[in-house]
Amino acid sequence: QVQLVESGGGLVQPGGSLRLSCAASGSIFSIYAMGWYRQAPGKQREVVAFITSGGSTNYAASVKGRFTISRDNAKNTVYLQMNSLKPEETAIYFCNVKGVTDPTADSRDYWGQGTQVTVSS
Repeated sequence: QVQLVESGGGLVQPGGSLRLSCAASGSIFSIYAMGWYRQAPGKQREVVAFITSGGSTNYAASVKGRFTISRDNAKNTVYLQMNSLKPEETAIYFCNVKGVTDPTADSRDYWGQGTQVTVSS
């Protein structure tokens, strides 16, 4: 089994910053990529940012230049620094890991429980 533990969500004013963390533990054998999705009220879930174990990054166009994703491979942990937050970015943020517990198997997705981010005056 794989467990993802998220932290760092909360209430912040427009223009403020938050830093999210997600640590993977358990029977993971190899992690290929880690990142974040978000789901706002009444909206579909969308990709925010991802980073591979080699350090390659990808960002949604709406957050590029304001958010920074990073990782600590030794700790199987991913971080998301979110700056200049907007009210429209109020959402539940979900950690996602792409990896395997069995080296002979195909990659699959593992999910955290989600952490609430609220951007409001």
